[in-house]
Amino acid sequence: MKVEGRVIKLGDKIDTDLIIPAKYLKYTDPQYLAQHVLEPLDPEFSKKAAEGIILVAGKLFGTGSSREQAAIALKAAGVKAVLAESFSRIFYRNAINNGLPVLVCQGISNVVNDGDYVVVDLESSEVVIQGMDVRMKCRELPDIVLRILSAGGLIEYLRTLKK
Repeated sequence: MKVEGRVIKLGDKIDTDLIIPAKYLKYTDPQYLAQHVLEPLDPEFSKKAAEGIILVAGKLFGTGSSREQAAIALKAAGVKAVLAESFSRIFYRNAINNGLPVLVCQGISNVVNDGDYVVVDLESSEVVIQGMDVRMKCRELPDIVLRILSAGGLIEYLRTLKK
């Protein structure tokens, strides 16, 4: 399973309130949430993400509350994967449960730049930066996580088990 796209790069400690501000949590429609994703950092983020992007961040991505809407909003906005130095445990699991690929990639924020085009191979946990001939190895995803992501999220994966 591969995902690819242009990079939008963020810094460290991007918390869930930055990802989807609390004032939008009363809404459940993923497309509505997507319109407001990362709005405090960049009011135009949802338009940029609609092209289908790879988000690259530093340390502690998704820290803060346990709001599942953060992962839902990113995925609905067009984020194909999040590559970061480290993640909040709850955000990491929420992303997988909702079918949003997340990879821990030590040093990625020092190598990848805003606008780079990357190809992410989830099975091998490798990131290839196009035009630079650079390959990065990220922390491997367990087989069960790959199956959940391949199914589109935990609910869809569980449905496959009933068949």
